Amino acid sequence: MIVEIIVVDTFLQSVLDASTKTRQQCLALLDQAESTTLGARDTPPPDLELELSKQQKLLYSHLSQLRGSNRNAVLAVRNTKQATAEARSEIDRLHLQLQNLYYEQRHLRGEINACESYDHKYQQLPLIPVEEFLQQHPEHAQDDESALMIARINHEHAEREALEQARQGLLKKKQSLIADNKKRKDDLASLDKDLEKFIDAAKPIQKIFEKE
Repeated sequence: MIVEIIVVDTFLQSVLDASTKTRQQCLALLDQAESTTLGARDTPPPDLELELSKQQKLLYSHLSQLRGSNRNAVLAVRNTKQATAEARSEIDRLHLQLQNLYYEQRHLRGEINACESYDHKYQQLPLIPVEEFLQQHPEHAQDDESALMIARINHEHAEREALEQARQGLLKKKQSLIADNKKRKDDLASLDKDLEKFIDAAKPIQKIFEKE
């Protein structure tokens, strides 16, 4: 039969076999009943009655097997539905988890792009070129980009601290020179006053020499 060719499941094939046997047994009983020409009140011969009884028992056996197969099929369908529902629930859970991961991935990519496009202040620092830095500090030649940038910033910081210390030293020296110049100016101004006093005091003597 075409159905038997299509159905490959062993259990379903056993159900089809039981159904076929039951059908054939029913048809056999009907054929046997039609071939018996007994009246409504006639009693069938013992051998015919025995044969009919055997055929009925065989039919009942096929029917019992068919009902058992049907019961097993119903239970199998229930189990399959339950397993399918559980699998669908697990798939839905995994799908939701996957969607959350996609959302988190998009969020992280957005954060990464924002960080990469952010105008960091350190990018505006007047750092020395990488080649020059590596010539001065070859121990950083194998550093990655991030470590190299940190080293360059630290180098710039140290250089600026050294320059600031030098500036402070020069500022102190300048202030000392300004104070020294001011003292000298004050000394000169005082000397000028002393000279003026000396000249004023010498004027009477000068007049005496002029009279002589």
